Amino acid sequence: MKQFYRDFAPWLKLLLRRRQRFFVGALLVWVTLLAGLSLLGLSGWFIVSCALAGIALAAGLPASLDVYVPGGGIRFFALLRTVARYMERLYNHNTVLTLLADLRYRVFGDLTRLDDASLKRRRASEWLSRLTSDIDNLDNLYLRLLIPPIAALLTILGVSAFIAIWLPVAAAVVAVVLTLLWAIVTVGYGWLGFANSYQQVSDQEELRRLVLDQVQASAELLSYQTQGWHRQKVAQHEAQTFNNQQRLAIKSSVGNAFLSGVTGCLLIATLWIGSIALSAEEVVGPILVMAVIAVLGINEVLALLPAAFLKLGSSYGAAQRLNALNVNQSVTEVVELPENSKGHSLQFDHVSYTYPEAVSPALINLHAILPARSRVVITGVSGSGKSTLASLVMGRTAPTNGVIHVAGHSPLYVSPEDRAEHFALLTQQTDLFDGTLEENLRIAKPSATEEELWQALSRVALSHWVQQQPKQLLTHVGEKGQQLSGGQARRVALARLMLRNPAVVLLDEPFAGVDAETARHLAASLDQWLVGRTAIFLLHQIDDVALLPNVAYQWRLDEGRLITDTTV
Repeated sequence: MKQFYRDFAPWLKLLLRRRQRFFVGALLVWVTLLAGLSLLGLSGWFIVSCALAGIALAAGLPASLDVYVPGGGIRFFALLRTVARYMERLYNHNTVLTLLADLRYRVFGDLTRLDDASLKRRRASEWLSRLTSDIDNLDNLYLRLLIPPIAALLTILGVSAFIAIWLPVAAAVVAVVLTLLWAIVTVGYGWLGFANSYQQVSDQEELRRLVLDQVQASAELLSYQTQGWHRQKVAQHEAQTFNNQQRLAIKSSVGNAFLSGVTGCLLIATLWIGSIALSAEEVVGPILVMAVIAVLGINEVLALLPAAFLKLGSSYGAAQRLNALNVNQSVTEVVELPENSKGHSLQFDHVSYTYPEAVSPALINLHAILPARSRVVITGVSGSGKSTLASLVMGRTAPTNGVIHVAGHSPLYVSPEDRAEHFALLTQQTDLFDGTLEENLRIAKPSATEEELWQALSRVALSHWVQQQPKQLLTHVGEKGQQLSGGQARRVALARLMLRNPAVVLLDEPFAGVDAETARHLAASLDQWLVGRTAIFLLHQIDDVALLPNVAYQWRLDEGRLITDTTV
């Protein structure tokens, strides 16, 4: 139980940071339920009172009934229920959207703190699942697992107290039975469906992965004639997932039947106890009917709880997976890089790195010094370790052995904010967002003027093309920059980088995807922009030395080893 609480505690604290909204939302739910029960009970009392008054008058007996007060009460509760329901839906849905934003912000922040090795252990679709399905499961904490049971328990106590005014014995029975029933449909049903709902999330994630493999790797599966085997594997897992969902659905159906059966028996017990009181003239008929109808309405209050708590396991599984993202940082102190120095020196002190579960190391005993404000080109074939080296310099990965020093400090000890200010990396993968050119550029410098944006585009030979577009800077680039060519998207990413003012710049294949003339333009722009900065060019090979002006060093990565015995 302690572990259960520890896993949920960070997310409960995050939800309860907005405790005022939580309590207001619970109050609105409770008012809505009470208004509905009051409307039901008062309507029953009014109908029975009218019937008895009519029978008495038909029999020639004196009778009187005030129809205005109960009629007004019925209209009041009907209006209150409608308004409260509307306000509850509006308020709680707004709260849920706010909480979803909080959760996604928290999880995205945890993802940004993961190193590259951890990120590469899982596919992008799995990380997306953390930001979507897992957070949706945690969202159930507020909407299904916190507010409804609290509102239901308060309603049970309120109805029991109301019945106790006329039928104390019946009220005691109602309070005891409904409280026990509340405990069963919360704690009991949470335990009953825990294993199935916990497995359900894993099954769905695995099935999603298998289906994506079937689609994305269809060519490979067809080439190796294994598509039938893989489809059979998908079908088997689909059947397993379906069987688990079916068991969960059966438990939900049995739970609803159990709830209806208990409340039905309680209804009969209340009617029986009330009949005895009616025979003893301790209560009148309309009051008895009102009490019975109020008990009948309790079934609606508890009806949503079984299905919600049967899925407690899925919320717990989501909390566990998201907790795994919040890794404890081994860094105990944070240092600040020098502000005055525009370029920083780099030193590799016997640095090695081995990926988890890898047979051989990616980098082996790197030892080199790059003076401040100087430039180096590092060549190497694919898989030689260039991207790994860039990740180490950026502080995105910790070396397995050795230390990297940037301006005398390890990048691991530099805060993410300081690293973002002092370091810049152009990767081979171009990351553009589904927005305008201006929006994608302003990610690097939100305060940039329009003149600065045009200057950055001019540096990468894109200003003329953008001026020809009908919307110019407001041209949409599409998701992942799909509205642009590969070379254009890469140059937008480079322009975005050049809007910043970093001290250390790493450029991974900066001239890829462009023609010779554009490459020369980029080289000239980079030469001017890199003045006073420490720069590392990462290339497969040097095709044109003219593209690398003022490069002082030429190093080479060969099967993870850094060779530094050449100078440009």
